Amino acid sequence: MRHTQRLLMGTFLTAIGVGLAIVTLFETDILPCGMMVSDDKSVEFVTAFVMEFLTICVIPVAMRLFRFRRIGRKLTSAEALKVWGMTRLLMLCVPMVLNTVLYYMFMNVAFGYMGIILFLCLFFIVPTRERCMSEINAEA
Repeated sequence: MRHTQRLLMGTFLTAIGVGLAIVTLFETDILPCGMMVSDDKSVEFVTAFVMEFLTICVIPVAMRLFRFRRIGRKLTSAEALKVWGMTRLLMLCVPMVLNTVLYYMFMNVAFGYMGIILFLCLFFIVPTRERCMSEINAEA
């Protein structure tokens, strides 16, 4: 269990660290902001639509993932928690980092807001030792 919890916590902290590194690189002008800004807004519109749809769909699924019966029945060991816990974390972390990058590429606040919302959602699933134990025991 300890190995699983550390792996999940490492993923959690790494995603937050990557997001902070991206923000730091763009805010200090090491990476140029607004690379994708152009007069043709169709690419920005489609990208924003896809990311909004993805964000809206991923948050409730990730938050309730362990309550689905099929998945809940499989959560009986640390190995199962490693797989499903990592899936849940990555469902929130990947769009969060992608929205952060897209915010600075398009300078569109919608991406920034979605990234912040996903960042805040991560704190509802922090993989502490107690949470990992309860998620396995509650379903066993």
